[in-house]
Amino acid sequence: MKILFAIQGTGNGHLARAEDVIPVLQQYGDLDLFISGAQADIKLPYPVKYKSKGLSFFFGKSGGIDFLRTFKQNSSKEVYKEIKKFPVEKYDLVINDFEPISAWACRKRDIPCVGLSHQSALLSSKVPTPKKIDPVGEWVLHNYAPVEKYVSFHFERYDKNIYTPVIRSAVRESNNVEKEHYTVYLPSYDDKKLVPLLAKIPKIKWHIFSKHAKKPYHIGKLSVYPVNKDEFAESMTSAKGVLCGAGFETPAEALYLGKKLMVVPMKSQLEQHYNAASLKQLGVPVLKKMRKRNIEKIVEWIETDKRVTVQYDNVTAEAVERAVKLGRS
Repeated sequence: MKILFAIQGTGNGHLARAEDVIPVLQQYGDLDLFISGAQADIKLPYPVKYKSKGLSFFFGKSGGIDFLRTFKQNSSKEVYKEIKKFPVEKYDLVINDFEPISAWACRKRDIPCVGLSHQSALLSSKVPTPKKIDPVGEWVLHNYAPVEKYVSFHFERYDKNIYTPVIRSAVRESNNVEKEHYTVYLPSYDDKKLVPLLAKIPKIKWHIFSKHAKKPYHIGKLSVYPVNKDEFAESMTSAKGVLCGAGFETPAEALYLGKKLMVVPMKSQLEQHYNAASLKQLGVPVLKKMRKRNIEKIVEWIETDKRVTVQYDNVTAEAVERAVKLGRS
């Protein structure tokens, strides 16, 4: 069987999860990879047959999406051409992790396409929802990478087709210890904004991983690093706590490791507000924004030792098997 695994390349979570999904998918047939998007900082250790700029959302520097750059960098005409030309008919099955080009190409040519993503979990009426629902964000969730069948991942098994998160082997097999530093990953904030804020808590050692930093630098107890998956994993697995966006993979891994966790959902990113609602229900503190008036809340989080206990078994093979079966049915 010829299988295409199409992966969203905006952000690092999809590619991080793919590292564990790919070896399982390879057991079911001849596998090709397609990555679309232009905001990932990590590279897969597997050959990628197709690459595309796709439909990318670009992170800003003050806690949200850079809508101007997103608009300028995306051409609907080019995307339409790619959808029209993309050779999905060469494949017996497309497994799609929220990737729009292949999803729309499959829909137009009636090729079996099964979603294997976190985003598809948010289509279930059983998942916790944010207080405010953005109609545009809801439309994006339903139409950005449309699939009729899907297998999903979320922080809990809210529904029958939802599995607990894929935790990378590198994290499962890591030496999980607790040192004195806190790991920070807030990709929609510039490190130049984060450093002066976190410096107001001078007794704490911070490891800040920034999409905007070109090289490492250190100021007092603050260390800033460009995003590197191995260095980030090493920092997180030895951290006392993790302060990060309300994405999916990083909070899931922090919970798995038993780390103290605080999340800051990205502005105008509905998926992250769905995630924040789920995490809040689990007992994870949620910060609306990184700003001076919230420093006290961060200090309060640091001074408490409240942790959320989860049980995330290795469900990757089970979830992939179900996705392949759905594609064959």
